[in-house]
Amino acid sequence: MARATRFDSSFLEELRMKNDIEAVVAPYVELHRSGHLLSGLCPFHSERSPSFFVYTENQSYYCFGCGAGGDVITFVRTIENLSYPDAVRFLADRVGMHLPEDTVDDGTERLRKRCYEANRAAALFFHKKLFSPEGKSGLDYLYSRGLRLETIRHFGLGFAPDSWNSLANHFHSLGFRDDELFQFNLVKKSQNGRYYDAFRNRIIFPIIDVRGNVIAFGGRVMDDSKPKYLNSSDTPVYKKSRGVYGLNFAKNQTEKNLILCEGYMDVIALHQAGFTNAVAALGTALTQEQALLLSRYANQLFICYDADEAGQKAARKAVTIFSKTNMKIKVLHITGGKDPDEVLKKYGPEQMRSILNEAQNKIEFRLSDAKKELDLSTPDGRLTYANAAVKILANASNFMERDLYASKLAEETGIQKDAILKQIAREQKKEAKNRQTENFRQVERKMTGFEKSEFYTPDTPTRVRKAEETLLASLLRNPDFIKSIQSEVSEEDFASDTNRRIFAFLLSNEVNGKPVDLHLFNEILSNEEMGHLSKLMVQGKMLGNVLAEVRDCILVMKEGKRLSSKTDAGSLSDSEFLKLFQKNKQ
Repeated sequence: MARATRFDSSFLEELRMKNDIEAVVAPYVELHRSGHLLSGLCPFHSERSPSFFVYTENQSYYCFGCGAGGDVITFVRTIENLSYPDAVRFLADRVGMHLPEDTVDDGTERLRKRCYEANRAAALFFHKKLFSPEGKSGLDYLYSRGLRLETIRHFGLGFAPDSWNSLANHFHSLGFRDDELFQFNLVKKSQNGRYYDAFRNRIIFPIIDVRGNVIAFGGRVMDDSKPKYLNSSDTPVYKKSRGVYGLNFAKNQTEKNLILCEGYMDVIALHQAGFTNAVAALGTALTQEQALLLSRYANQLFICYDADEAGQKAARKAVTIFSKTNMKIKVLHITGGKDPDEVLKKYGPEQMRSILNEAQNKIEFRLSDAKKELDLSTPDGRLTYANAAVKILANASNFMERDLYASKLAEETGIQKDAILKQIAREQKKEAKNRQTENFRQVERKMTGFEKSEFYTPDTPTRVRKAEETLLASLLRNPDFIKSIQSEVSEEDFASDTNRRIFAFLLSNEVNGKPVDLHLFNEILSNEEMGHLSKLMVQGKMLGNVLAEVRDCILVMKEGKRLSSKTDAGSLSDSEFLKLFQKNKQ
């Protein structure tokens, strides 16, 4: 998708020179150097074997696992969930550069700015209402839950009046339109086209990102009516799957550990009791994106979910998700109440500290969970538990950990420790082989084009995809080729819109005598498309760098275009397409 925002190329070049990609990536990824190549675990998806590479020679990165890639601007855009202009501002602020005054803003950026303004105004409106006669029931409710005035103000809690259009009318006085508020999820639209407030007669929890922006809201009823919680849907500045409540405060902790709770009230109660490292997922099941975000701010995580079966089920899922990060995981066993809020009300902070001190690590939690409802007094029960435990211990991080728990397992089951360790070794070997095979297949699919791609229509033959990508990879590495082939191929010869725009950009830059650099593509490509471009640059390193190879690709593309107008090209096999290509070449 093309962008209207434009930054001067000399400004962008200076920005890139001052923001070395290794220095920018390092706080988010533990990089390991091998010559000019840097590698690490990808911050954009979960993995155990590094598939994320940083190329210092051209200041780019690419992940062979998930396909994320680009330059330093793309990295900041993706990791911080910023728009292109905001990512440029982020990097400029990082090195003390001033943005050019004549920068043209695009519609997307204006919309995001307007959304931030609306959310801030809404938060102030709700907070003011809480302390008005209309909000008395809300304030009384918060006091009844044990919250102090300073806590209520610290979290900016508010109240949505029991009215259909109280907030909307307030926004009209500020110059906001209903269609804007609908897009920002602050009002809803009825079937007859009338707008009404999204939150009514609820306690309001403003959701604030790590940069201090109000990005969304949660609303809670004060009785037993349903739904208990109502949460903002996705907006131009908010993605529910990425949000974490309380992280704006918890990220400032000197100790690199966090307590993950289930809800807003648990977080607020813990902060009030002195546990200011508490956070919660936002109105949805925990996602891998949230886990990766938290791993940037902590080395250790305490999972503090409710004591009921639903809470324990969620804890098991959370352990699986966080096991794919580098964080040390511990699981709390809540006693004395159904959740942290209730424990604190009944017994105070000391009981909570005791629960934290007795937290199980992820292996202890999984072992304990595996033997639930098993009768270890029977041979069948002990064998079932041992088989499950071996699979758990095969994932232990080091030999000493495996040895320690193997000893305990031997005591519990009566099975020889040596037999247990041998079985663990077999399980590890099998899992390592499976991971290696899958990693190889992932890389193969990414680099050969045999993976489903959003950049092509389903009926685009694999051979045409490869031809387009090989052509572009060659031109990216050898811009000199452009002059030789520009009369032989045009934008219309490309099946992929993304490839078409990349080619047009290369052509225009070459014709106009401008240098072609990766950072310039940020203005015309999305984050996903920048990953596609980075893959092409990596592929370029493996090519023969001969003009004849480029011309062969052009022949395949033209033949594919001709066939698509005559027959269903997607029905042809690769071998059939190869025959047609060879015939055309002869």
